[in-house]
Amino acid sequence: MSQRLSVIVSAVLLGGLVAGVGDITFAISFAAYNGMPPVRLLQVVASGLFGRQAFAGGLPMAACGLALHFAMSLLWAAAFLVVALRKPWLALHPYIGGIAFGVVVFLVMRLVVLPLSAYPFPPSFKPLGTILDLLSHMLLFGVPIALAARRAVVHPRSEP
Repeated sequence: MSQRLSVIVSAVLLGGLVAGVGDITFAISFAAYNGMPPVRLLQVVASGLFGRQAFAGGLPMAACGLALHFAMSLLWAAAFLVVALRKPWLALHPYIGGIAFGVVVFLVMRLVVLPLSAYPFPPSFKPLGTILDLLSHMLLFGVPIALAARRAVVHPRSEP
């Protein structure tokens, strides 16, 4: 693998995994605050693919929800990097670019992905949950992805 490709793959993996951990930690914490156990929250994630059947799947379906969550995080990190390679400003200013990206991810997930998925509930916009989820996507999701992408965009390594 070329050095350049290695830097890009590393940025996607680092950004996607750190963002995924931050986002799922927030989601599990907020769900627990509202009385929902972690397994149930992860089944909610899995319901985007499996619909209501996810809630009868126990721990295997929760594990699937966690895997789906991280797959989406990695896809979002790759998407950011593709755009940042064409628009380096996003990575050169990772806090602004990451916050803006977090807003985009929040809106696309709530307004496009959830309605088009098998998710069995209409997306809700309760004030506290919406504000905290938006902040989570901005600060715990978008910013880590942008910071990880910065290295690949700002210091591209040429082939030896």
